[in-house]
Amino acid sequence: MNDRPGISRSRTNAMIGGVCAGIAQHFGWSVTGTRIAYVLISIVSAAFPGILVYLVLWLLLPLDD
Repeated sequence: MNDRPGISRSRTNAMIGGVCAGIAQHFGWSVTGTRIAYVLISIVSAAFPGILVYLVLWLLLPLDD
């Protein structure tokens, strides 16, 4: 079983919606590295899908406690 709670948006490290910070905290990754990787992947995929995914995650992921 997985002892980690589900992914949630971060309040403490949030720049826009806290999505990248929440993902980074969940997996134990660098927040800055996660943001850079997300931006680079979004640019390579013509930006629109990355923006759309971010907005969907912003709406669906709960805020952390």
